Amino acid sequence: MTTRNKTAIATDFLNMCATGQVRTAYDQYVSNNFRHHNAYFPDDRESLLLGMEQSAESEPNKSFTVKQIIESDDRVAVYSHLRREKVDMDMAVIHILRFENGKIIEMWDVGQQIPKDSPNKLGMF
Repeated sequence: MTTRNKTAIATDFLNMCATGQVRTAYDQYVSNNFRHHNAYFPDDRESLLLGMEQSAESEPNKSFTVKQIIESDDRVAVYSHLRREKVDMDMAVIHILRFENGKIIEMWDVGQQIPKDSPNKLGMF
């Protein structure tokens, strides 16, 4: 099996989760010792996995587009545009993934709703 780089793994993992392939993404890319910092779920692997599966099931038509990626040492930061069709909301989201032995071992995520009528002509991306 060929080892993939962290940027490719991070991108594939997030895209798979956004398109409802959450369990497969976790099986392929996430360490069994995974922990996360999402304030809405307990910090264990299974809690976030189940939450992401429920999100994918309740909003199957959301879109997720990676806009920028920064890789440094054991971390990858992914800046993305999340479109939640069900609630008519666009979000700018940052995921920071920490890697160990080729697997995602830790994750942070933050998001900001994109205003529909922002005065900033450059936009969020």
